[in-house]
Amino acid sequence: MQVAFSKYQGLGNDFVLIDNRTQPTPLLTPEQSIQVCDRHFGVGADGVIFLLPGQGDAAYSMRIYNSDGSEPEMCGNGIRCLARFIADLDDSTTPANEPTTYKIHTLAGMIVPQVQPDGQIKVDMGTPRLLAAEIPTTLAASDDKAVNRELEVDGQSWQVTCVSMGNPHCITFVDAVDAIPLAEIGPRFEHHPAFPQRTNTEFIEVSTPNYLKMRVWERGAGATLACGTGACAALVAGVLTGRCEPDATVELPGGPLRIEWQGLGQSVWMTGPAERVFTGTLTL
Repeated sequence: MQVAFSKYQGLGNDFVLIDNRTQPTPLLTPEQSIQVCDRHFGVGADGVIFLLPGQGDAAYSMRIYNSDGSEPEMCGNGIRCLARFIADLDDSTTPANEPTTYKIHTLAGMIVPQVQPDGQIKVDMGTPRLLAAEIPTTLAASDDKAVNRELEVDGQSWQVTCVSMGNPHCITFVDAVDAIPLAEIGPRFEHHPAFPQRTNTEFIEVSTPNYLKMRVWERGAGATLACGTGACAALVAGVLTGRCEPDATVELPGGPLRIEWQGLGQSVWMTGPAERVFTGTLTL
């Protein structure tokens, strides 16, 4: 079987994109996606994203398999790459000085990215989910927020705040993100019994109230150069704990994202880049 693909990256978080609009299910299996993501024997990527036919009010649908074959609900950098992919496929006549908006159905709900005239992609990431049952986590009662909770990992106590952006995040604020042994501690957070569906883990250093530094261990992908939903969750956690302003730059190893959140009941907005790296054909 031969499948056309395009490789995209958003701040170094890279994906194989497949135009899957001819059928409602992914063209590749999770096992095949693992092979494609292998950086030595495949294309190499953090995940495979499928552009599927729309559902309901959405013109398009998104599915994604991580590099380990698991399927997350959503991916912030991935949705920007998908928006750029759609724009590259699109033959619309939207004026060059106006943003182009796409409605995309995901397992986390409707996501609406805008491709801006300057090439940046601004995404309404929806409202964060803060109750323990919504994340999910056992660090608080199901109808309570998990903010500034104690989590013990390998005998060390961490103060964490949990947020769902349609997928689970555990955020902890540290003095220096570069001092965190991410490859060692990340998997222990991810698989901690307090997170029944595992979790993404973000370590955040607050340089100023509107400038955060972040390192991330992604559920199903490991250490990555960027995580859009993680940056959104980090800002929400920072606002909830009084550490940062509602409009801030989040600096990831792959580059910066601008994140905005005006408080409870409001959407989180993410703005950042995405670009095509190359195209090719998979032979499976």
